[in-house]
Amino acid sequence: MHIALEPPAQPDVIALIDELDAYQKPLYPLESHYGIDIAALAQPHVLFAVARDEARRAMGCAAIVVGPDYGELKRMFVRPQQRGGGVARALLAFLEARAAAQGCTLLTLETGIRQPEALGLYERSGFQRCGPFGNYPNDPLSVFMRKRIEAV
Repeated sequence: MHIALEPPAQPDVIALIDELDAYQKPLYPLESHYGIDIAALAQPHVLFAVARDEARRAMGCAAIVVGPDYGELKRMFVRPQQRGGGVARALLAFLEARAAAQGCTLLTLETGIRQPEALGLYERSGFQRCGPFGNYPNDPLSVFMRKRIEAV
């Protein structure tokens, strides 16, 4: 597995985001979808990482939107056939290190209540539940989490 910061506007990466949307859309009503699009992922303050297999096929992706007060994890997705092999943990660790190198000391995320695998990953990775942050409403279908990290 190889993980690197990459531009999101690549056909295989766009396909990953499309798979993520296809997975999440049936789980939640439209008003409870808080994903960001490819253009937002391509902004300079966004760390966007792609995990690739030995054949350079995209297996997963994730982003951290680095703001003045915290970094927010967005668009974390690993293809179902690659789950359970540490891809998500590796993506998260990679992005945490990059965010810390930029001076980020707090990571946040919003995920849905119908994604127990994601919730388990985040809890095992040290995230703790918290209330809504930023512009998020108090959505009963959302789980908000945060994690303190050490800036490098």
